Amino acid sequence: MNKLIFVSGGVCSSLGKGVAASSIGALLEGRGLNVRMLKCDPYINVDAGTMSPYQHGEVYVTDDGAETDLDLGNYARFTQSPLSRANSITTGQIYDAVIKKERRGDFLGRTVQVIPHITDEIKARITSIARQDEDTDVTIVEIGGTVGDIESIPFLEAARQLIVEYGKTDAISIHLTLIPEVAGAELKTKPTQHSVKAMQEMGIQPDMLICRAPQMLDDVTRRKIALFTNVALDSVFVSYDISTTIYAVPIMFFEQDVDQVILKKLGIESRHAKLAPWFLMMDRFFGIRGTVRVGIVGKYMDLHDAYKSVYEALFHAGLECGVSVQLVKIDSSKIEEALDPDVLLGSGEFQVDGILVPGGFGKRGIKGMIGAASWARIHRVPYFGICLGMQVMVVEWARGVLGWKDADSTEFKPGTTHPVISLLEEQIDVKNLGGTMRLGAQVSIIEGEGRLSDAYRKGTIEERHRHRYEFSNRYRDEMTGSGLKIAAFSPDLSLVEAVEWPDHPWGVGVQFHPEFKSKPTEAHPLFRAFIAAVKEERAGGGEGMISEG
Repeated sequence: MNKLIFVSGGVCSSLGKGVAASSIGALLEGRGLNVRMLKCDPYINVDAGTMSPYQHGEVYVTDDGAETDLDLGNYARFTQSPLSRANSITTGQIYDAVIKKERRGDFLGRTVQVIPHITDEIKARITSIARQDEDTDVTIVEIGGTVGDIESIPFLEAARQLIVEYGKTDAISIHLTLIPEVAGAELKTKPTQHSVKAMQEMGIQPDMLICRAPQMLDDVTRRKIALFTNVALDSVFVSYDISTTIYAVPIMFFEQDVDQVILKKLGIESRHAKLAPWFLMMDRFFGIRGTVRVGIVGKYMDLHDAYKSVYEALFHAGLECGVSVQLVKIDSSKIEEALDPDVLLGSGEFQVDGILVPGGFGKRGIKGMIGAASWARIHRVPYFGICLGMQVMVVEWARGVLGWKDADSTEFKPGTTHPVISLLEEQIDVKNLGGTMRLGAQVSIIEGEGRLSDAYRKGTIEERHRHRYEFSNRYRDEMTGSGLKIAAFSPDLSLVEAVEWPDHPWGVGVQFHPEFKSKPTEAHPLFRAFIAAVKEERAGGGEGMISEG
C-alpha cells in the first residue's frame, strides 16, 4: 500500500492545516495504518534554523539534527510518524538541489525550468518518504502557504502531477478553507467557493473539504458548499471552534466520519478504530481539578509559537497531574527592571508557583533570567531550566553560592574571569571540536540518584540538543564541591548534560530539549515531574527560604 493525501489551505493562513493534517494522521493510525507526515514550506530559506522566533515561531529539531518548521512538532505530538530531515521540504532546498545538479551537468546542457525540473525534485522527495519504510501505508503531505500565493505554485503543481500519476484511488486532495462570520452572525461560504475555484484553476479538484468555522455548519450550508465546489456532500466536513483543546480535533473529525471517508476514497478496507488513548486524554482533561501558575521567563514572549513545544509539554504534564497549568509569560527584561524579583514573582504582579527558563540565544534578557533562577533557588520554588535555562542556573550558582560575581558565559561576556559556560574549544584540556552547534539526538548517562533518575527511571536516555555553549569542565570540581549536583553526562563523561540544586524541592537544569518528545497521550517524564513538584509545593505552601551558600 502506498497512498498519498495532500492537505492544502485557502482564504488565509493560520487556519490550522498542521493540526488538521496531524489529526488525520492520528485517525489513520487509529485504524491500524502506518502513516508518514511531510511538510512543504514555500519559503526560500533552506530551513528554519536561522529564522527569528518572532518571524516563524520555534525551531523544531529532529533526531537527525534538522532545524524545521514548528508544524513537525504537531506531527510528533499527534502521531507516531518518525520524523527526520527528509520530512521537511522548503523551496530553498529544492532550488539548491536542482542548481547543484545543473552545475554538475546532470541535465546534459538542457534548459532548467520549473516544470519539469523543480516539480520533479519535489515529487522525488515526496515519494521517497514512503520508500524509506516499506511498511508505509499513507503519506500525508501538508502544503504550506495559501492557494493563490505565487510561492506555493510549484508544490501544488507537483501535487497535481502526482494525483494524476497515482490515480484518484491512490492520491487525494483535502482542502482546508475558512467560513467567516460577518455582522449579524451570518456565515459566508463565498470565500470557500473562491478558494476551491483557485484550486481547480491549478488543475486540482479537492476530494474533501474541511471548513474552519465558528460553529458546526448545518446541512443546508454544507449542501450549498458541496453544490458550488463540486465536492460530494458526505465529503464536506467542519473544523469548528472548540473551547477545550486542539487535541480534541481528532475526536471531532472521528465523530464526523472523516477517517471512514478517507478510507473509502483510497480504497482501503474499513478497520476498527482504536482511539482509546485520545478518549483517555480527554477524560483527563475533564477531570482536571485546581490550577498551578508557572512563570515562563524568556525573551520571545510576544509570540506564543516561539515556545510552542514548551507550552504544549506543560499542558501534557498538567493533564497527567490533574491540574490546569496557567502559563504566566514573563519577559525577562521586566525582572531586570525590578529592584527585587520577589516583588514580581512572589507577592506582586505575577505570583508564580514554579519557574521555567527555556532555551534561547543572545545576551538580551539574561540578567533577568539569572534573577529569576536566584529567586527560585532561594525561595525554594520549583525551577526547570532548559538549554539556556540550565546555563543560567550554573551562572547563578557561581555568583550566588561560590561568590564569583563576574561569573558568566563567554557568549555574553567573552572577557569574564570565571567563564563557567563556554565553547568547547575555549576549555582547558579539551580537544578542539570546532564551533559547530550540537544538533539532534544525543545519549546521556544519568549520574546516581536524584530528580533526573526519579523522573526517567532509567540510567541511559536520549534527548535532542540545539546549542553551542557547554558547562565549562575547568570548574566542575569547584561546582560539585560547593554542592551543585551534576545529574547527567555524555557517555564519555566529557560533557555535563544536567545539573540539580541540592536540598531543594525541585531544581533541575538540562542542556537538551525534552519538550520535543512530549505528547498529549504521554507527557514527557521531566515535565510531569516538574508539574508534580509545583502542584505539591502549592498544596503544601512551600518550606520557606534558604540561606545563601
